[in-house]
Amino acid sequence: MAATPRFRNDAVAAPDADPHLDPAPDSASADRKHPVDETLPPLRMFTSGLQHVAAMYAGVVAPPMILGPAVGLTPKETAFLMGASLFTAGLATLLQTLGFWRIGARLPFVNGVSFAGVTPMVAIGKDRGHDGIAVIFGAIIVAGLLGFLLAPYFCKLVRFFPPVVTGTVITLIGVSLLPVAFNWSQGGNAAADDYGSTTNITMAAVTLVIVLALRKLLRGFLQQIAILLGLVVGTLIAIPVGITDFGAIKGADLVGFPTPFHFGAPQFEAAAIVSMCIVMLVCMTESTADMLALGRIVDRPADERTIEGGLRADTLGSAISPLFNGFMCSAFAQNIGLVAMTKVRSRFVVAAGGGILIVLGLVPVAASVIALVPLPVLGGAGIVLFGSVAASGIQTLATAALEKGENALIVAAAVGIGLIPIAAPDFYHAFPKDALVVLDSGISTGCVVAIVLNLAFNHLGRKPDPDPLPQEQSPAAAAPVAAH
Repeated sequence: MAATPRFRNDAVAAPDADPHLDPAPDSASADRKHPVDETLPPLRMFTSGLQHVAAMYAGVVAPPMILGPAVGLTPKETAFLMGASLFTAGLATLLQTLGFWRIGARLPFVNGVSFAGVTPMVAIGKDRGHDGIAVIFGAIIVAGLLGFLLAPYFCKLVRFFPPVVTGTVITLIGVSLLPVAFNWSQGGNAAADDYGSTTNITMAAVTLVIVLALRKLLRGFLQQIAILLGLVVGTLIAIPVGITDFGAIKGADLVGFPTPFHFGAPQFEAAAIVSMCIVMLVCMTESTADMLALGRIVDRPADERTIEGGLRADTLGSAISPLFNGFMCSAFAQNIGLVAMTKVRSRFVVAAGGGILIVLGLVPVAASVIALVPLPVLGGAGIVLFGSVAASGIQTLATAALEKGENALIVAAAVGIGLIPIAAPDFYHAFPKDALVVLDSGISTGCVVAIVLNLAFNHLGRKPDPDPLPQEQSPAAAAPVAAH
């Protein structure tokens, strides 16, 4: 970035000012908005937002698809949960991108149902029907409110995320998501007869080639929505192949509002609350890492104030979600890959995606159209999306002075431990179930290891470096905003 500030957010804010509300410019160069705060023409806004929805749709509806049958809900009730999850993901995304007061990161940050909570939620509600759902919702409300209160203190962790840590975590985010794309490419359901069939994998490969070809051949706006175009073309090809399921459209209602507390008033059980509070801490850790990653990608480094606002949006969204029959919300890392790939950094584009999610939650028949995209087609595009996140992490590591001290060792150990849940999924099978909430997340374990080793090797017992390398400063120090 040039020495002279190019964007209005680069100016130093007054102590009580919101850093996201820019001060008056004092030069012509300061008049230009940061790309994160720019709005696009309506058509570009809609199609780019729809691309974000297409990238994260499967991740939003998958947890309720797993949880519904596990607790004993009927297919219709499970479909209701899926619509509610889309609706609440839209609300949480609007909280993050638009925000109010000190709530919201105001970055192109997508929120949705967290996978981290699936296993404990199944354990809490298994075969308990509506009572199980009510207990889960009660635990999420308490965990969300607790997280909201902790956000101002939790955001202080940003000082422990120098490039050697953030680069490692961003790389792990991308690598941890790739198995999801591989699973989609095989069909998504390991119990299905066609799982891993040549047809499914070929469709994934065809979609991957289409996306790469479109990125190479197209220019301007069309190049930016290459993922969306690739999904459309891949779906059209999949129709004669026979892997597109139209059943969802046939059974979908035209309108369906997620009635508040549809399954009954929330119930509060101590064990369930403790379990979901642990999940909330895991989600806050991952969201912190995701915000740091996204801040670097969009050239607006996330400082403590930004992370505090983002965590408040996460936790408030989680606390509100059960009101509309939704679950715990957290960052969707796959959409960070979409931002990195398309270079569309406007938070209003993602806000448009949040609006689309709300509409999909209110109009089930519209949601079913998005669901037409076969998982193998989504998997082919996912390889590019998730690989882009890992590439961004490697790019960050290139600035982390790996030749200095034990930085290379920190990366080696953190990446190695973070890959355990991916390379050996049963590695921790003998550990308590509560511990698996953290251990089964390679992002969380890798993040913790990187932070601890960075403290041990680069901070404890060492005198301050009289001439520190500029790339080794923390994101908080590097951010061109006022100190908090």
